[in-house]
Amino acid sequence: MATHSADFYARFTPAAEDDDRLLAAALWVYWGFGFDDVRCDSGPLSGRPAQFNALAGQVQRACETGLAEPEDRYARALQDIMRRFRSFAPPTQVTRFVHAHRAWLSGVAWQIGNQAAGRMPALDEFLALRLLSAGGHPTFALLELATGAEVPDREMNRPAVLALTEMAIMVASLDNDRYSLHKELIRGHTDQNIYTVLMAGRSLSLQQAVDEANKLRDRILRRFLELHDVVRPTAGADLSVYLQGLRHGIRGNNEWGRRVPRYLSLGHWPDEWEDLSLAWAEEPSDLRSGPVEGAPSIAWWWDADLG
Repeated sequence: MATHSADFYARFTPAAEDDDRLLAAALWVYWGFGFDDVRCDSGPLSGRPAQFNALAGQVQRACETGLAEPEDRYARALQDIMRRFRSFAPPTQVTRFVHAHRAWLSGVAWQIGNQAAGRMPALDEFLALRLLSAGGHPTFALLELATGAEVPDREMNRPAVLALTEMAIMVASLDNDRYSLHKELIRGHTDQNIYTVLMAGRSLSLQQAVDEANKLRDRILRRFLELHDVVRPTAGADLSVYLQGLRHGIRGNNEWGRRVPRYLSLGHWPDEWEDLSLAWAEEPSDLRSGPVEGAPSIAWWWDADLG
């Protein structure tokens, strides 16, 4: 319960009108955080890629069909959540979520493989890995399930919309790395995050890595806002709902991360009267335009013909 997952996803979809849809989305978020903590980040499989891959296959099949008979309790719980999705959502939206779920598990497997080998990825590889392992793809795929939006394939598969989705995932992922850093330092769980990657790859101090990561995050967010303003005016009604969900997700994840016990270093549970509001900078920490140096796998987000 310390993930505050209902609060988390309500921030992504503040205009959602169907409580059952929002409940089902929140249940998956609770499930996802639990699975991540127990089976991925620090559980017994966190350094055993072969065993994790076997489990991931079982979990993914449970996501795909309710007729599978998985042994793992998390896989069985996931089947119940998927039944809820199928009870109210069209096949297209459920299938998008299933594909996004597979992408997430593939990223976690990649991360666990690196950890087992004692391998620190370079920046470009880490960014590609983080896009998958952070769980952003299924989290944003929930937007259609929670709101009832049905974005046509011709719009959802536009390169510009795919780029906006990836950028929203990356900004939220880098924010999460920042919020969890103190707790991870205390607990010794600092294997692969943006700071350790920058420190190892560029011989930076922790503070220098924090500064560089902030610049990277702001540079990506600036491009997200720029491209969003190109795409939004011609978007259909359902795509507009989805795009607004990406914006709410970036902001909501930031506000949630400030208060959630999951990321607080000492497990402190803030009460509703505590002032933990965010202090927003007056301007980005990096005003440069164009692709990020040393990160060719995300350079296409700056393609001039997007939109």
